[in-house]
Amino acid sequence: MPPKDIDRFERIVLPHLDDAYTLARYLLRDQHDAQDAVQDAVLRALRYFETYRDGDARAWLLTIVRNCCLTRQRRAQVERANISFVEDVDVAHEGRGTDARAIEQSERAALQRALDALPPEFREVIVLREVQGLSYREISDVVGVPIGTVMSRLARGRRRLASALGFDAQEAG
Repeated sequence: MPPKDIDRFERIVLPHLDDAYTLARYLLRDQHDAQDAVQDAVLRALRYFETYRDGDARAWLLTIVRNCCLTRQRRAQVERANISFVEDVDVAHEGRGTDARAIEQSERAALQRALDALPPEFREVIVLREVQGLSYREISDVVGVPIGTVMSRLARGRRRLASALGFDAQEAG
């Protein structure tokens, strides 16, 4: 690859690495696997950069990351029949801490557990929309489903998330 193309790749793709890692982390639920998946995705993106057609670079990279994550999950399922994902929970104990910090940590942990319990197709669209801030069109491009399916999955995923957190449907909306 000519140096000009490498410079263009770095300028267009590399600013989206944080978003790529965030998506991989939510899909794979393991920071090391997420790092490996993003590395694979970036190498794949570099290898096939000539196929990039000046569209939305973020959506293009996130699509590659998603596919790398799905490939990793399929391989892991073949290798092990029963996969156990363990979430690394960073519990920082700085003295006793305040009640507010304890409540916030508890709420964050509850949200993470509820999000982890969602089926992957709901979890990924919620992460892409609520965490990454992608539009319905961008999510549709990343996931490879029609916009209507994206909207349906978001609505169903949000309802399940709200239910798991103990909110009724009207509070969640």
